[in-house]
Amino acid sequence: MRYADDLMIFCKSKRAAERTLINIVPFIENKLFLKVNKDKTVVDYVGKVKFLGMSFYQYKGKARVRIHPKSVAKMKAKIRQLTARSNGWSNESRIEKLKQYIRGWVNYFKIADIKSLLKEVDEWMRRRIRMVFWKQWKKVKTRFERLQKLGLDKQKAWEFANTRKGYWRTANSPILHRTLQNDVLKRMGYLSFSDYYRKVTGVN
Repeated sequence: MRYADDLMIFCKSKRAAERTLINIVPFIENKLFLKVNKDKTVVDYVGKVKFLGMSFYQYKGKARVRIHPKSVAKMKAKIRQLTARSNGWSNESRIEKLKQYIRGWVNYFKIADIKSLLKEVDEWMRRRIRMVFWKQWKKVKTRFERLQKLGLDKQKAWEFANTRKGYWRTANSPILHRTLQNDVLKRMGYLSFSDYYRKVTGVN
Protein backbone atom coordinates (compact mmCIF):
# COMPACT_ATOMS: atom_id res chain seq x y z
CA MET A 1 0.00 0.00 0.00
CA ARG A 2 3.09 2.21 0.07
CA TYR A 3 2.37 3.64 -3.36
CA ALA A 4 -1.44 3.63 -3.30
CA ASP A 5 -2.81 6.72 -4.97
CA ASP A 6 -6.40 6.34 -3.72
CA LEU A 7 -7.67 4.39 -0.74
CA MET A 8 -10.76 3.94 1.37
CA ILE A 9 -10.98 2.98 5.04
CA PHE A 10 -14.25 1.39 6.14
CA CYS A 11 -15.66 1.86 9.63
CA LYS A 12 -18.87 0.82 11.32
CA SER A 13 -19.99 4.33 12.24
CA LYS A 14 -19.41 7.95 11.31
CA ARG A 15 -17.92 8.60 14.73
CA ALA A 16 -15.44 5.73 14.33
CA ALA A 17 -14.53 7.01 10.87
CA GLU A 18 -13.87 10.53 12.14
CA ARG A 19 -11.68 9.15 14.93
CA THR A 20 -9.80 6.97 12.43
CA LEU A 21 -9.23 9.92 10.12
CA ILE A 22 -7.66 11.95 12.93
CA ASN A 23 -5.30 9.09 13.78
CA ILE A 24 -4.41 7.92 10.26
CA VAL A 25 -3.37 11.23 8.68
CA PRO A 26 -0.33 11.76 10.97
CA PHE A 27 0.73 8.15 10.30
CA ILE A 28 0.52 8.57 6.52
CA GLU A 29 2.34 11.91 6.53
CA ASN A 30 4.90 11.42 9.32
CA LYS A 31 5.66 7.70 9.02
CA LEU A 32 5.13 7.02 5.31
CA PHE A 33 6.14 10.55 4.20
CA LEU A 34 3.19 10.83 1.85
CA LYS A 35 1.08 13.96 1.41
CA VAL A 36 -2.64 13.68 2.16
CA ASN A 37 -4.91 15.81 0.00
CA LYS A 38 -7.13 17.41 2.65
CA ASP A 39 -9.67 18.64 0.07
CA LYS A 40 -10.36 15.12 -1.22
CA THR A 41 -10.16 13.37 2.16
CA VAL A 42 -13.65 13.05 3.59
CA VAL A 43 -15.78 11.02 5.96
CA ASP A 44 -18.95 10.00 4.16
CA TYR A 45 -21.48 7.22 3.72
CA VAL A 46 -20.02 4.59 1.41
CA GLY A 47 -22.97 4.74 -0.99
CA LYS A 48 -22.21 8.39 -1.80
CA VAL A 49 -18.51 7.98 -2.42
CA LYS A 50 -16.94 7.85 -5.91
CA PHE A 51 -13.87 5.61 -5.86
CA LEU A 52 -11.88 4.84 -9.02
CA GLY A 53 -14.99 5.61 -11.06
CA MET A 54 -17.24 3.30 -9.03
CA SER A 55 -19.62 3.48 -6.08
CA PHE A 56 -20.97 0.94 -3.61
CA TYR A 57 -24.36 -0.28 -2.44
CA GLN A 58 -25.86 -3.04 -0.36
CA TYR A 59 -27.99 -5.87 -1.74
CA LYS A 60 -29.35 -8.68 0.43
CA GLY A 61 -26.86 -7.80 3.12
CA LYS A 62 -23.85 -7.90 0.81
CA ALA A 63 -21.67 -5.09 -0.52
CA ARG A 64 -21.92 -4.60 -4.27
CA VAL A 65 -20.11 -2.39 -6.78
CA ARG A 66 -21.71 -0.28 -9.49
CA ILE A 67 -20.62 2.46 -11.88
CA HIS A 68 -20.76 5.97 -10.48
CA PRO A 69 -23.15 8.26 -12.45
CA LYS A 70 -20.25 10.61 -13.31
CA SER A 71 -18.39 7.69 -14.91
CA VAL A 72 -21.47 6.78 -16.96
CA ALA A 73 -21.79 10.40 -18.12
CA LYS A 74 -18.11 10.45 -19.09
CA MET A 75 -18.48 7.20 -21.04
CA LYS A 76 -21.53 8.50 -22.94
CA ALA A 77 -19.67 11.70 -23.79
CA LYS A 78 -16.88 9.59 -25.28
CA ILE A 79 -19.34 7.51 -27.30
CA ARG A 80 -20.90 10.72 -28.63
CA GLN A 81 -17.45 11.83 -29.74
CA LEU A 82 -16.69 8.49 -31.39
CA THR A 83 -20.05 8.40 -33.20
CA ALA A 84 -20.06 12.03 -34.32
CA ARG A 85 -20.51 12.39 -38.08
CA SER A 86 -18.47 15.61 -38.05
CA ASN A 87 -15.20 13.95 -36.99
CA GLY A 88 -14.42 13.01 -40.58
CA TRP A 89 -13.52 9.37 -39.88
CA SER A 90 -14.22 6.51 -42.25
CA ASN A 91 -16.62 3.82 -41.04
CA GLU A 92 -13.67 1.43 -40.67
CA SER A 93 -11.79 3.90 -38.47
CA ARG A 94 -14.88 4.54 -36.36
CA ILE A 95 -15.39 0.79 -35.86
CA GLU A 96 -11.80 0.32 -34.65
CA LYS A 97 -11.87 3.31 -32.32
CA LEU A 98 -15.15 2.12 -30.79
CA LYS A 99 -13.74 -1.39 -30.34
CA GLN A 100 -10.66 -0.08 -28.57
CA TYR A 101 -12.71 2.09 -26.23
CA ILE A 102 -15.33 -0.57 -25.44
CA ARG A 103 -12.68 -3.22 -24.68
CA GLY A 104 -10.76 -0.90 -22.37
CA TRP A 105 -13.88 0.35 -20.59
CA VAL A 106 -15.39 -3.11 -20.03
CA ASN A 107 -12.11 -4.61 -18.83
CA TYR A 108 -11.79 -1.82 -16.27
CA PHE A 109 -15.39 -1.82 -14.98
CA LYS A 110 -16.24 -5.53 -15.35
CA ILE A 111 -16.13 -6.10 -11.56
CA ALA A 112 -19.20 -3.87 -11.19
CA ASP A 113 -22.88 -4.75 -11.69
CA ILE A 114 -23.27 -3.40 -15.23
CA LYS A 115 -25.39 -5.84 -17.24
CA SER A 116 -28.55 -3.70 -17.36
CA LEU A 117 -26.52 -0.54 -17.90
CA LEU A 118 -24.70 -2.08 -20.86
CA LYS A 119 -27.94 -3.17 -22.50
CA GLU A 120 -29.30 0.39 -22.27
CA VAL A 121 -26.03 1.91 -23.53
CA ASP A 122 -25.87 -0.53 -26.46
CA GLU A 123 -29.34 0.45 -27.66
CA TRP A 124 -28.46 4.13 -27.42
CA MET A 125 -25.09 3.63 -29.17
CA ARG A 126 -26.65 1.65 -32.02
CA ARG A 127 -29.16 4.44 -32.54
CA ARG A 128 -26.24 6.87 -32.84
CA ILE A 129 -24.52 4.57 -35.35
CA ARG A 130 -27.71 4.37 -37.44
CA MET A 131 -27.86 8.16 -37.35
CA VAL A 132 -24.30 8.33 -38.71
CA PHE A 133 -25.24 6.13 -41.67
CA TRP A 134 -28.38 8.15 -42.37
CA LYS A 135 -26.33 11.34 -42.40
CA GLN A 136 -23.81 9.73 -44.74
CA TRP A 137 -26.59 8.81 -47.16
CA LYS A 138 -27.34 12.48 -47.73
CA LYS A 139 -29.15 12.32 -51.05
CA VAL A 140 -32.56 10.77 -51.60
CA LYS A 141 -31.12 8.61 -54.38
CA THR A 142 -28.38 7.25 -52.10
CA ARG A 143 -30.84 6.48 -49.30
CA PHE A 144 -33.20 4.81 -51.76
CA GLU A 145 -30.43 2.57 -53.13
CA ARG A 146 -28.98 1.68 -49.72
CA LEU A 147 -32.36 0.81 -48.22
CA GLN A 148 -33.13 -1.49 -51.13
CA LYS A 149 -29.72 -3.10 -50.82
CA LEU A 150 -30.50 -3.78 -47.15
CA GLY A 151 -33.69 -5.64 -48.11
CA LEU A 152 -36.43 -3.01 -48.15
CA ASP A 153 -38.94 -3.19 -51.01
CA LYS A 154 -38.84 -0.46 -53.67
CA GLN A 155 -42.01 1.39 -52.59
CA LYS A 156 -41.10 1.52 -48.90
CA ALA A 157 -37.51 2.45 -49.69
CA TRP A 158 -38.63 5.38 -51.86
CA GLU A 159 -41.12 6.65 -49.25
CA PHE A 160 -38.61 6.47 -46.45
CA ALA A 161 -35.77 7.96 -48.51
CA ASN A 162 -37.92 11.09 -48.84
CA THR A 163 -38.71 11.46 -45.13
CA ARG A 164 -38.34 14.93 -43.65
CA LYS A 165 -37.89 13.71 -40.09
CA GLY A 166 -34.73 14.71 -38.20
CA TYR A 167 -31.65 12.47 -38.05
CA TRP A 168 -32.08 11.39 -34.42
CA ARG A 169 -35.76 10.59 -34.81
CA THR A 170 -35.15 8.71 -38.06
CA ALA A 171 -32.40 6.66 -36.42
CA ASN A 172 -35.00 5.18 -34.08
CA SER A 173 -37.50 4.37 -36.83
CA PRO A 174 -38.78 0.80 -37.38
CA ILE A 175 -37.41 0.86 -40.95
CA LEU A 176 -33.81 1.55 -39.91
CA HIS A 177 -34.20 -1.08 -37.19
CA ARG A 178 -35.26 -3.54 -39.90
CA THR A 179 -32.52 -2.62 -42.37
CA LEU A 180 -29.59 -1.69 -40.13
CA GLN A 181 -30.41 -4.49 -37.70
CA ASN A 182 -28.19 -5.34 -34.74
CA ASP A 183 -26.83 -8.36 -36.63
CA VAL A 184 -26.06 -6.22 -39.68
CA LEU A 185 -24.06 -3.78 -37.55
CA LYS A 186 -22.30 -6.72 -35.92
CA ARG A 187 -21.31 -8.16 -39.31
CA MET A 188 -19.93 -4.76 -40.26
CA GLY A 189 -17.60 -5.06 -37.28
CA TYR A 190 -19.34 -2.94 -34.65
CA LEU A 191 -18.77 -4.31 -31.15
CA SER A 192 -21.38 -3.98 -28.41
CA PHE A 193 -20.60 -3.49 -24.73
CA SER A 194 -22.80 -6.46 -23.80
CA ASP A 195 -21.18 -8.89 -26.22
CA TYR A 196 -17.69 -8.03 -25.06
CA TYR A 197 -18.75 -8.18 -21.39
CA ARG A 198 -20.11 -11.70 -21.92
CA LYS A 199 -16.89 -12.69 -23.70
CA VAL A 200 -14.55 -11.57 -20.90
CA THR A 201 -16.70 -12.58 -17.93
CA GLY A 202 -18.68 -15.58 -19.19
CA VAL A 203 -21.80 -14.00 -17.65
CA ASN A 204 -24.91 -14.14 -19.86
